[in-house]
Amino acid sequence: MHKDNLNKGFEIELFTGTCGSHVGVSSQIEKLFSNFVNEPDNRNVEYITDPSKDYKILYHSLLQPRKELRKWLKAMDLTIIPSSTLCFPHQNKFQRSDKSNSYHNFIESNYGLSIATSSVHINLGIEELDKLFAAIRLVRCEAPLFLALSASSPFLNGEFTGNHSQRWLQFPKTPFEIPFFLNHNHYINWIEQNINDGTMQNVRHLWSSVRPNGPQRPYSLDRLELRICDFISNIDLLLAITAFLELRVISLFDDLENLDPLLSSKFSIDELKDICDQNELKVSKDSLNAELIHWKNGEKIICKDWIQNLLKELSISSRTLAMNHFLEPIHKVLKEGMNQ
Repeated sequence: MHKDNLNKGFEIELFTGTCGSHVGVSSQIEKLFSNFVNEPDNRNVEYITDPSKDYKILYHSLLQPRKELRKWLKAMDLTIIPSSTLCFPHQNKFQRSDKSNSYHNFIESNYGLSIATSSVHINLGIEELDKLFAAIRLVRCEAPLFLALSASSPFLNGEFTGNHSQRWLQFPKTPFEIPFFLNHNHYINWIEQNINDGTMQNVRHLWSSVRPNGPQRPYSLDRLELRICDFISNIDLLLAITAFLELRVISLFDDLENLDPLLSSKFSIDELKDICDQNELKVSKDSLNAELIHWKNGEKIICKDWIQNLLKELSISSRTLAMNHFLEPIHKVLKEGMNQ
């Protein structure tokens, strides 16, 4: 890998069950596998990879836990369900993974099954705080593009919803109003105020398309976490989307004046927030075919065309960083659509 490459890590949420039903065993999985943790609903489990700059290492880190889990599940005639929603018919009630967890109790009481989803969270290591918050601003503006490349959850409770990402439509953004953070101090003050007000239960209770992450939020931060993607079973495609994200952030660092929305957008930060929220909803419904509003100039653009334009802009840097071949699965999705 090139010296300019960023550290990358993943949080992978999975559903377990059979070919026709969801079966919750995450509380058992957590006890047996050290790299897995349960989610509030027992049908949902998550594993976390170690950070690396090397895509070959990342491939193995993503694949090996899934192989080990599949082997264990197979002995019980279970498997991993490649969906980001409770797609099969199910009872409209929580299956608690940890009845003693007070935070899980709060989630069940306030959100119900709307949070019973699976996804992929992509983390990029960025230790310089000014760059981190610039990256969060840009990625928030373009997060719908990454959702469009991963949108694959049209089914819920045995029914076709007509939405390309039912997961992102139903998942409750929290708090309801999330600003564009101007800098680290703005983020700290906002988090502290929301926790004091009870709008957030803790520092983890910030559910948005992208957020800062680090060893001691909100004070010690070292990475950007993109949370908008549906579960991506195809690891080559996941790494392609990650490479696309990484290249876009590197390009930002090379040209902050023209790519930081705080410096280069015609819109105010409040207007940007509304535009981003609208674009996320549009992509949730129509993915690559959605008509979006560009954050920079307000022009309308089809999501697929926006992605293709960015890939052209990033073509030189992708070759310089020897990453162009990682992007091939994206070109396939743009041509053929999603086929996990």
